[in-house]
Amino acid sequence: MAHSDMPTVRSRRLGNELKRLRLERAYKVQDIADKLQCGQPKISQIENGKRGIRPLDLTVLLEFYGIDDAAYIASIKRLAREIHKVDWWSGEDPRLHDSLRDYLTLEADSDLVREYDPSVLPGLLQTGAYMREIFEARFPAQDVTPYIATRTKRQELLGPQQDFRLCAIVEASVLHRISRSPEVVREQLGHLLDMGGRVTVDLRILPLDAAIPADQYTPFTLFSPRGEPSVDIVWLEHVTGGTLLEKGADVRVYARVWEAFTAAALSPSASRTYIRDLLRESG
Repeated sequence: MAHSDMPTVRSRRLGNELKRLRLERAYKVQDIADKLQCGQPKISQIENGKRGIRPLDLTVLLEFYGIDDAAYIASIKRLAREIHKVDWWSGEDPRLHDSLRDYLTLEADSDLVREYDPSVLPGLLQTGAYMREIFEARFPAQDVTPYIATRTKRQELLGPQQDFRLCAIVEASVLHRISRSPEVVREQLGHLLDMGGRVTVDLRILPLDAAIPADQYTPFTLFSPRGEPSVDIVWLEHVTGGTLLEKGADVRVYARVWEAFTAAALSPSASRTYIRDLLRESG
């Protein structure tokens, strides 16, 4: 990967972790530059996610920091390799903007995704017809098919052989405004019932009378990347893209909000009953 293609989500994660290790040991950037026999700018670029690190340099650095946890070493080395990984979306339509590519990377690299959206169903749980209605309302006709294809491809993460789990909290009101088409409504509700019964999906409905924090919350997703460093990341969704929150204090706020929402939501079993009743009422 050319340096011009950085920083990426993965290179920032690696850089943040290497910087954390250095600061915990009270080393200066110059100390690391001397150890690796390079200039300070190179170390700063690595820690800022603007470039990768050679395998030999990473081995030397981890030994210098006194890291002897084999699982951690394997995980951090894997992350360093994956900076150069070519993902399935890498060559996709250029309409997939950088923030969406960041989201796809975080999703693919996580073993747990916790998602809350007060207005639409989670993308991983949407049917094709539901996707089409959403995209047709937001994008030009020529952009709809590429976006549907990308979202459908993402749903392969929920396959039985994948090391991946989705926890989704859905506002009850979202289920009541799925579509004006009875066919789309029935198909989508049936799909939610099916997906909610999978071991890889924890689907909870937030009822209208739920006791939740008084503040208003934008759609947000908590990503838990696989292995080490095991640092959660928050994604905030907005009209023109998304924003990443990586600072521990910010992430802890959203983790507490998630816990409050989970406590107020129906259990997975009660949520499926709620959806089943809606499906029955829909005819």
